[in-house]
Amino acid sequence: MTAPSTFGLSSEARNLHWLLTNLVEEVPGILSVAVVSSDGLLLLSSDPGRNREARRTGGARPTGPRGSSADLATIVSGIGSLTIGAAKLMDFGGVRHTMVAMDEGSLFVMSISDGSLLGVHGSADCDMSVVAYHMALFVGRAGHVLTPELRQELRESLESESTGSAR
Repeated sequence: MTAPSTFGLSSEARNLHWLLTNLVEEVPGILSVAVVSSDGLLLLSSDPGRNREARRTGGARPTGPRGSSADLATIVSGIGSLTIGAAKLMDFGGVRHTMVAMDEGSLFVMSISDGSLLGVHGSADCDMSVVAYHMALFVGRAGHVLTPELRQELRESLESESTGSAR
């Protein structure tokens, strides 16, 4: 994983970048991670360089959500919206986490705060309980600092990173 530049970011934003990097590097089987705002916008990603590489190569990119941070963010946002709607229909309260087990991997979605979501794409051999535990740790550490101001800073950081590399 290539760590994104955190130069010029607030200490809270740098801390979230560090937490995300640590999550990916320390937990076996995690392929990519995305933090998504309540309106579906990517705030933080474990593989921001993949989007830039796809633009440089004329759109050719690896398949699946590892190939694009935006793809994983879209999937996480969609699953989050679907499960929130299902919980409202069933009148069971808020959704804390969702797990989708597939033949070749897993997808985990966990609520952070104010509708923000943490999405993790895991390999087929990842230990789902270990991934869920570390996601809960991330959520516990990130949830109280993910203010509207910090979300805006993270969005602007991603936008400036993508426009700077598209030139």
